[in-house]
Amino acid sequence: MKIFKVLLASVVVLGMTSCVSKKQYDALSGNYKQCIENIGERQREIQDLKGQNSTLAAENNLLKSQHDALKSSLDACLSNTGKSSSNIDKLVGEINASNSYIKQLISANAKNDSLNLALSNKLKRSLDNMADQDVQVKVLKGVVMISLSDKLLYKTGDFNVLPAAQEVIGKVAKVINDYDKYSVLIEGNTDNAPLNSANVPRDNWDLSALRGTAIAKVLQSQFGVDPARITAGGRSEYNPKATNMSVSGRAENRRTEIIIMPKLDEFMKLMDIAPKK
Repeated sequence: MKIFKVLLASVVVLGMTSCVSKKQYDALSGNYKQCIENIGERQREIQDLKGQNSTLAAENNLLKSQHDALKSSLDACLSNTGKSSSNIDKLVGEINASNSYIKQLISANAKNDSLNLALSNKLKRSLDNMADQDVQVKVLKGVVMISLSDKLLYKTGDFNVLPAAQEVIGKVAKVINDYDKYSVLIEGNTDNAPLNSANVPRDNWDLSALRGTAIAKVLQSQFGVDPARITAGGRSEYNPKATNMSVSGRAENRRTEIIIMPKLDEFMKLMDIAPKK
């Protein structure tokens, strides 16, 4: 616009001061037209640049928005990574504690199995002169079980221990006393035949319980087994080893079992050190 004004002023001045030749006039007129065209191009370029500037500004705003979103996501990711790392550390600690506890259990179980095997072998050697159908010794579910037939211990329908049973009970008592860290559970068992004995006024529950306590008393009074280690009771006809439909089955079910097992408080100690969740 300034160029246009200057040219216009020049033409006016020339026109006022003197007359120009046609050749000079044509040259000035051509220059004027060229200036007008140049001005138009510059104005269009300015408009284009304004449009480009608006587009760039919009793109810049979009990029800034995307940058802010990415930064927010990164911050959240870093925060979660820190929490995940803490959780992983906690989980690793719990796994290590559990592994340590499992190792203790395995060690205790292996030790218990070894002791049970030694105890069982010792009992079998002590009782090797007894008939297999009257005395059975086996390791079962972490305990040593001695099963004694009723004919070896009592008269039919009675709970008083026969004098002839003292030998076998004495041998069992010696092993029990040797393994003084073990508990002793005594269970009386019967078949399902009704009782016809005046010595036991009611039923097989009474008979099985009285037989269990009778053996407990013999172990305590005659062989010095600590009564604090003994638990005695009866299971009546409800823990059969064989069918009660046959004579041999009923004979097998009439038995007293002496179960030698690790003391419960030893296992409770392991439970106390179990890793907390």
